[in-house]
Amino acid sequence: MRSPLSMLIAIAAGCAATSAATLALAQTQYIPSMVYRSGPYAPNGIPFANGVADYYALVNERDGGINGVKIELDECETGYATDRGVECYERTKGNGEAGAPYYFPLSTGITFALTEKTEADKIPLITMGYGRSESADGEVFKWNFPLLGTYWTAADIIMQYVADEEGGYENLNGKKVTLVYHDSPYGKEPITMLEKLSSQHGFEFAALPVTHPGVEQKSTWLQIRQSQPDYVLLWGWGVMNSTAIREAIAVNYPREKMIGVWWSGAEPDVTPAGEGAKGYKAAALQHGAGRDKVHEAVLEHVHGKGNGAGPEADVGHVLYNRGLVNAMLGVEAIRKAQEKFGNRALSGEEVQWGIENLELTEERLDELGFGDTLLPLNVTCEDHEGIRMGRIHQWDGSNWNFVSDWIEGNNELLRPMVVEAAQRYAAEHNITPRECE
Repeated sequence: MRSPLSMLIAIAAGCAATSAATLALAQTQYIPSMVYRSGPYAPNGIPFANGVADYYALVNERDGGINGVKIELDECETGYATDRGVECYERTKGNGEAGAPYYFPLSTGITFALTEKTEADKIPLITMGYGRSESADGEVFKWNFPLLGTYWTAADIIMQYVADEEGGYENLNGKKVTLVYHDSPYGKEPITMLEKLSSQHGFEFAALPVTHPGVEQKSTWLQIRQSQPDYVLLWGWGVMNSTAIREAIAVNYPREKMIGVWWSGAEPDVTPAGEGAKGYKAAALQHGAGRDKVHEAVLEHVHGKGNGAGPEADVGHVLYNRGLVNAMLGVEAIRKAQEKFGNRALSGEEVQWGIENLELTEERLDELGFGDTLLPLNVTCEDHEGIRMGRIHQWDGSNWNFVSDWIEGNNELLRPMVVEAAQRYAAEHNITPRECE
């Protein structure tokens, strides 16, 4: 028969083991990742997903996690379909010790479908460079974060570049600007801003929709050949982008007069068109192609150990970089939230505070290895966009090269539009906007 002392020791040891096991279990941050590695949008979805996966792997391998909390990545295939995105969300939102800390929908349609759900579930959506433009207003959209730029910001930046090319907005009077857009919530987003700019500056604006997935555009480009616009803006995604460039070549529309949004300016968009794509331009969501110090770390700690999510040659491509940046913003939001809630797995509600108080200084970006890639970011309760800066880059047949200085979105134009649309959304959905201090 065991002595009372030995029994107490055994019980204490068991409690300690249980506590250690519980602690170890709690030190894993579950993060779901909506991806599309299959279907017509896979050529663009794969490099983004690889960038996300590689950055999480880097944090685990090099740093031992986020302040010791390892990341558990769970990819969920959506195929860029809204219904599959909603299914992924419902299936994964409660997983892990604390549930999902945030989602990257990588789809404006999925973002629209999840906006009310995530508000009820208290899980933030990080929609870097996409989503609802009015969600930059944090007083109404507490759970949406269109970091780095909305589609209204993108349209404004592109048109500022066009105006500069013409010698000023006054010289746009009478010019023709045509938008070729993906016939979806994503493609329709910039129309409001472009109509506003058209009314202010006197250029003739036309919008031509392209049906999903965008492989049939001949009639669209015949219209362009007939109307001969001075500029064509491309708001496409996946195979639609490369198809548009090939059709522009077929009707002899000058590629240097085509400017895509930042989701229409990556390697998969231009390489299928070969030499004919030379001269094509697109906005850049701050970053373009190329490598920074963070890429050196990824190559050493992730690909160097055979754990890369995709080909090493893709490290530094535009959409790979975007996935890398997206993952970094999520990690830094968790790290910020840990300052308040402790170094453990965090809930979506806790991470919302982290995103809303995220400030990345020039010094911090240098530490993270993004010093040559990004500008400082400061997110606030009122401003969920954080910064409105972009550049234009151009394809030379082999590489993307910046052809503009930094262009800042005109907040005197943007903010009133955002607030008006957000207030309208609040009224329609019976939301009482919070007051940001």
